Amino acid sequence: MGTLQVVATPIGNLEDITLRALRILAEADCVFAEDTRRTRILLDHHGITNRVISLHSRNEEGRIAEALERLGRGEKLAVVSDAGTPLISDPGAHLVAAVAEAGHRVEPIPGPSAVLAALSISGLRAHPFTFLGFLPRRGGGRRRLLAAHRDRSEALVVFESPHRVGETLKDCVAVFGGERRACVAREMTKVHEEAVRGPLEDLAARFAEGARGEVTLIVEGGEGADSFTAESPLDEAEIARRLTDLTREGRRPREIAAILAPLSALPRRELYARAVQARDAERSTENSDEDSEAPPA
Repeated sequence: MGTLQVVATPIGNLEDITLRALRILAEADCVFAEDTRRTRILLDHHGITNRVISLHSRNEEGRIAEALERLGRGEKLAVVSDAGTPLISDPGAHLVAAVAEAGHRVEPIPGPSAVLAALSISGLRAHPFTFLGFLPRRGGGRRRLLAAHRDRSEALVVFESPHRVGETLKDCVAVFGGERRACVAREMTKVHEEAVRGPLEDLAARFAEGARGEVTLIVEGGEGADSFTAESPLDEAEIARRLTDLTREGRRPREIAAILAPLSALPRRELYARAVQARDAERSTENSDEDSEAPPA
């Protein structure tokens, strides 16, 4: 029987790798990698000349058959992701399941993790925590997922792309409220590493135009949230406040209704009507201000 070894690799700084991981990568009969070019850079940096085979979501089925054939010959295989611990928001889970089901040994070779690295420097109450991986790309799905965790006491950890982090933070403000504390950790262990901490509304303003580099976002759990359930909707005062805030952000009534529907007991049609009223009231205020500033004829 062969052995599949799941190897954690650096999330940025190429020196962040264990001695055991280096030995495993050098001794393996081959290395399955999410991105062969990035893995080749790591191996070359440490003087390792080994065969690297691509493993990603589009070819995983074929690679599973190849891996099982190799393991049947008694080979030792290593699997790595682009960065960090494999199978955490990466392809490869089906490979591990198939290998284990076939009776081969699967070994973890622990090391760097973007999730734990971000938690360690966040300065937030982060135990326990829930990791959601990458959020849905579409706003509706993203907000529904966040809303499902609104009244949870544990911290939320998510990965986000640089160009979507601004929209995600705006959705977090809408769902959790602007005062909830959070941390945006980007480019961890790299030259431009940065961890920005503060209320969600401040972070949403700071990263409105996006961020450079991969982002790990941590949102602190709600205070006393254990006493609430998903059946604890927003009260009237909070609905009114969020309607005003979202309107001033420039959100459309239909979008506002979609954001608030999972958080309140009101039907979406009622929320839409209130959002239209809030928009019209805001426009009326703006027109009134313009009239008062107009010079005399």
